[in-house]
Amino acid sequence: MVNHILTMVLLSPLLGVLILLFMPKDKGNWHKTVAISTSLLALGLAIWMYVGFQTGEDGMQFKETFDWIKFPLNHEGLPQVTSLFFEMKFALAVDGISMPLVFLTALVSVMAAFASVNIKKRWKTFYILFLLLEAGMFGVFMAQDLFLFFLFFEMTLVPVFFLVGIWGFLEKEKAANRFLIYNGLGSAIMFIVFLILVSTAGFSEIRTANEWHIFYSGDIQNMMNNLLVNTQAYVNVPEMTDFYLSSGMKWTLFILLLIAFGIKLPIFPFHTWMLKVHTEAPTSIVMIHSGILLKMGAYGLLRFGVMFFPEQAYSWAWVLALLGVINILYGAILAFVQNEFKLVLAYSSISHMGIVLLGIAAFNEIGLQGAMFQLVSHGLISAFLFLIVGMIYERTGTTELSRLGGLAKSMPFISGMLLVGGMASLGLPGLSGFISEFLAFLGLFETHKVYTILGIMGVILTAVYILRAVMGITFGKLPEQYTNLRDARWIEALPMIVLVAFILVIGIYPSVLSDPMKQTLSGFDAFMQAIAQKMGG
Repeated sequence: MVNHILTMVLLSPLLGVLILLFMPKDKGNWHKTVAISTSLLALGLAIWMYVGFQTGEDGMQFKETFDWIKFPLNHEGLPQVTSLFFEMKFALAVDGISMPLVFLTALVSVMAAFASVNIKKRWKTFYILFLLLEAGMFGVFMAQDLFLFFLFFEMTLVPVFFLVGIWGFLEKEKAANRFLIYNGLGSAIMFIVFLILVSTAGFSEIRTANEWHIFYSGDIQNMMNNLLVNTQAYVNVPEMTDFYLSSGMKWTLFILLLIAFGIKLPIFPFHTWMLKVHTEAPTSIVMIHSGILLKMGAYGLLRFGVMFFPEQAYSWAWVLALLGVINILYGAILAFVQNEFKLVLAYSSISHMGIVLLGIAAFNEIGLQGAMFQLVSHGLISAFLFLIVGMIYERTGTTELSRLGGLAKSMPFISGMLLVGGMASLGLPGLSGFISEFLAFLGLFETHKVYTILGIMGVILTAVYILRAVMGITFGKLPEQYTNLRDARWIEALPMIVLVAFILVIGIYPSVLSDPMKQTLSGFDAFMQAIAQKMGG
């Protein structure tokens, strides 16, 4: 495998940004070509990396670490200490949890780049922001330093704010502002937690016979190790005993992380901002938002909330399961009564993210596999459905169910694809949605049977609201003004075919996705079993 493959993936969109900066503003076709080409380059590298991923190995792979920021801290009150430093490294790596999400990001970004060809104004600015957003998403799933993770996390907020606020629909400014307020609040909470973690569990040391050097950094693996053992065991200087995290502080940090990433996921009741974004953002940005950005919340909750504070997470497994059931039932019920198809899919996303919470709450390998499958599967399906929604809106000027019907007569290919997407969303066997839901509920059934039954009721409701919307759009009486609608062009059909192909591959041959996860999730399962035994569970 090529050295620095992660850096190459990360820099591919930024290469596009650099090229676009030196291009004339009025060359829209050039801008589109550059954006699609650099996104395709990132996808090609991600595929290469996915193929080269060692499925039989646990831990991080493709590690890349560069010294970045380092400055001394005052240690006058610690005479035994030779030096005290804070350091931040540009550290990248992937494991069985992050590797599939990196690939998902690359794939959905390319499909969204194709969907962006319908943008009508300020192409250069749009694609610069689009590629910056793609680079930020890659960084979130690759970062191995807390501050680097936070930097990339914030890097996704600004582009989305402008992409929604400038190129969105009627209430685009309100949607962009709501997005920024909610996600900015979540980021502020997350940053406070990260500062506390770095100043406590970020402790590491180098001792020799005559020198003692102490470092504080955001290194995720070192921090996880320090949190799992008693950080105080590392501290032999009385003045430094305040760096120990008490049980109460761990609970506080865990709850804060649950809120911070729950806003992004989103978990009820932190979901209202997402509804506005899904209805007002341009098609390509909704594809990315529903397909990838929501997954950053689940990834952060699993990577930091659960893995940093396993005892607290295990004790609150029933709370995570309850929140998951609320998401599933609330989203399904509200989706059923919507007249706006975008809102149907928005509430459907809330419901499907509840399945992710159920998989995490199972705290076993099967449930976690279900959660990861759901992240990837929903990312593909939601991007696919919103792509079709954009095509329908472009041709009819509406996505209200009461004003649509019979589109299978004038747009048979698009309507057929919409039916496939609906079947995948409701979990038809042979498609990716079935595998993810089956594994999540199977894992949860071992530990929380009642929540499993309630969650399955939500899945039944999914079939009702999806069939109601899809059948209402494609069949029935065709309004006279829609009799001569154009079916999909090749540039629209291509991303649909690609997304359907991956939905089918995962549904028919799930090992293509489960193999990279296996070792990581097996290790996590063994770790959680040890936590359960320790806590008498």
